[in-house]
Amino acid sequence: MNDTDFPVRIFHNPACGTSRNTLAMIRSAGHEPLIVEYLEVGWSHAQLRELAARAGLSLRQLMREKGTPAEALGLLAADVGEDRILDAMVAHPILVNRPIVVTPKGVKLCRPSEVVFDLLDRKPESFTKEDGEVVRPGRDEA
Repeated sequence: MNDTDFPVRIFHNPACGTSRNTLAMIRSAGHEPLIVEYLEVGWSHAQLRELAARAGLSLRQLMREKGTPAEALGLLAADVGEDRILDAMVAHPILVNRPIVVTPKGVKLCRPSEVVFDLLDRKPESFTKEDGEVVRPGRDEA
């Protein structure tokens, strides 16, 4: 099997530890994903709507607050609509939480990083995160 039989795409921020761990987990499972560095290429309205819908998340749930201009832009109030959040995410790509992974098994915001194993067709025996935490994906499943 090659990666065209089971394509994996990650919307990645190399400055983010969770994103780096997720990418390393994908590779440890034997996949070489298509890496989209969204801070460089940006987002489209349609792309974000589709990813959020496929992941079962609202745009508000997909929005990152920590380390972003979300508060300064007035996006944290409960009455802020999805269209305004979407416009802000397109204008400020850092507002989109990460990493988002797309495979034939679905779309997920992979926080924590080990959520990615639900999207893969094969899993490593174990994986050690950057902080030293060991994840054993095969042992956690019944």
